[in-house]
Amino acid sequence: MKTRLTAAALLLATFACAPAQAWHAETHRRIVLDAINYMKTHPGSTNYAVLAAGVARAGYTMDEFSKVLAQSAIDPDDFADTFICGATTGNCQGAPLWGTIKAGAYSSYWHFQNHTSGPDVHGNPWGGYNYSKNAVHGDIDNIAAAWLVNDHLDDGPGGMNGWFGDGTKYNTYGITEANYRLGGYSTKAMYQDFQNMPFQPIDNLAQHFFQRFLNAPAVQTLGFALHSTDLLQPHHTWSTSGSNHTGWEEWAESYYYSEGLNDPALVTTAMATFTPMAATQLDLRPLLRQGGSYSYANGGAVLSSTDHTVRRTVGRKMIPHAIAMVVHVLNRAALRL
Repeated sequence: MKTRLTAAALLLATFACAPAQAWHAETHRRIVLDAINYMKTHPGSTNYAVLAAGVARAGYTMDEFSKVLAQSAIDPDDFADTFICGATTGNCQGAPLWGTIKAGAYSSYWHFQNHTSGPDVHGNPWGGYNYSKNAVHGDIDNIAAAWLVNDHLDDGPGGMNGWFGDGTKYNTYGITEANYRLGGYSTKAMYQDFQNMPFQPIDNLAQHFFQRFLNAPAVQTLGFALHSTDLLQPHHTWSTSGSNHTGWEEWAESYYYSEGLNDPALVTTAMATFTPMAATQLDLRPLLRQGGSYSYANGGAVLSSTDHTVRRTVGRKMIPHAIAMVVHVLNRAALRL
């Protein structure tokens, strides 16, 4: 039978944002806009002229394009495409039943790249969120695992069910997980118990939408792929929903400008961390994995410290690298617009 939370834990969960939504929406927006502005002010080292020409052919002004692209980079946090179903009731929900959580909250479990563990069961060099494989278990991770113990991923009518029924709403396994599988190996049995679910990593999510963009260029699908700047949020490479996750994101939004987290000189330095995508390259995951590796190696301090100086040091590494990663993606995408 499902383990129930203590009153104290439930109270904590009520005021927590779980699972965490990674960079706040405003931070995602700023990163994309700053990447486009960096390209504009560095036309000799970026494909800004090619991007501007493609945007014009598509019938946008650059301002219109930038706004749609930035909003689309936010949108994956609100996707109502992931439902988890009760082990007892069989009812499927798109968000935790505690607190005031957005309807797409469970979709955030696809937004991790776990560098604390090796290759996953799907064949990815780094897997996604998997409570049983995560080296760091923060308060929110433990609350979610206790509440969702033995709950399963919605796999459509006639699939896995609870003791008292099959309350499927979407078929997350057959749609969302399949989209992010990208030829890897998956079975429904992998998703029968929340505490062992091997969610696909965010680089697969980004690649799914980047492939769609390459097949039929659209600002929205390109923007969805740019949600992968979550990889420069260290909690998403250390793979934890807790450990000061939300507080760090709030700090990054609050001090984004005053602490110069988007300093163009730092972006220029960060550009060299990445291997530029080739003009014909179809897979952006090698680039994104470089971002994830940098985040894991250089950002872990914010999991255990709330000190302003520590956060400033990490922020002036993570945000410039996030902006630089977007610039590299846009340099390649410009050739397809």
